Amino acid sequence: MTESTQEELAALTAAARDLLEDHCTPERLAASEGRTDLALWALLAEAGFTHVGIAEDAGGSGGGIVEAAALLGVAGEHAAPVPLAESTLLAGWLLALAGLPQPDGLATTGEGEVSARPVDGGYRLQGTVRRVPAARDAELVVVLARVDGDGAARLVVAAVPVAGTSLVEGHNVAGEQRDDVLLDLVVPDVVEVRAGTADELRLRGALSRSVLIAGALDRVLRLTVRYAGERRQFGRPLSAFQAVQQQVALLAAEAAAAHAAADGAVEQCARDGFATPASAFAVAAAKVRTAQAASTAAAIAHQVHGALGMTREHSLRFSTTRLWAWRSEWGSEAQWSQQLGRTAVAAGADGVWPLLVGA
Repeated sequence: MTESTQEELAALTAAARDLLEDHCTPERLAASEGRTDLALWALLAEAGFTHVGIAEDAGGSGGGIVEAAALLGVAGEHAAPVPLAESTLLAGWLLALAGLPQPDGLATTGEGEVSARPVDGGYRLQGTVRRVPAARDAELVVVLARVDGDGAARLVVAAVPVAGTSLVEGHNVAGEQRDDVLLDLVVPDVVEVRAGTADELRLRGALSRSVLIAGALDRVLRLTVRYAGERRQFGRPLSAFQAVQQQVALLAAEAAAAHAAADGAVEQCARDGFATPASAFAVAAAKVRTAQAASTAAAIAHQVHGALGMTREHSLRFSTTRLWAWRSEWGSEAQWSQQLGRTAVAAGADGVWPLLVGA
């Protein structure tokens, strides 16, 4: 549970917004396409933003899920080309959970299937961590693996230097780095973690993308409202036409719905943790609703902007391409919808309502 007041949260987001507004200009976003903006990362690290949500005694900057989510919303709004979700809610959290130190450089992680087998000199890690943000620029990839070969089903965390792995480089539709990390190496030690860690990591990943989407929708709405007011057609601004007004209103409604779903999931998980059915339900609902909003809002924004908004030169694409990418990361809308359905069926007629009001 966070101890920050609303004033402290507002100060945190204002400071992050000031920094990102200066360094996430359209020109700089275009220049950093396909890579991590390491200069921006250094500034964020200097300000303590890269470890928000991680306890100070674990090497972080303090705060909890609420603070980390507030920061991620601002990063999503500015299309910041840095793996902030990984350093706070995901890889950073795994390191803290395992009692491992936070690195000076980037730490990242992703979904994958990795086994850890006891051998002379440590554990042999084999498998692939897929679509890892900023892997080629990272110091560590934090791996969650299942131990094989010692008669017990256990989950362990390993902090693996990226230099000892093989990478298959890739990008998402927004041009963000998404590399496959291929593992076949021996590490001297691993740290056992609780059985539910894999489920929590997936929920944290989905929540991070929901919050990023909600932030990006703010910028898409702002750009669309401004363009509709400035662009004139037939002697009138676009915003004077009823059809355009209706579309912009729908975009605003989708942005508001995405924020409500993401904020509700953050509150639920901050209050009860990720292990409760209500928290899992809230995260699944947020991922579904923000994915729906991303699809609808991006389509409306490009329709209002017309041909101009479809060009690579227009800054709208930095947000809409991220909406298209993030809606499928850490589980697609369809996958999380199926989970919602399974959860509702398992809860039964008497259990669905408590899930809904609890989430």
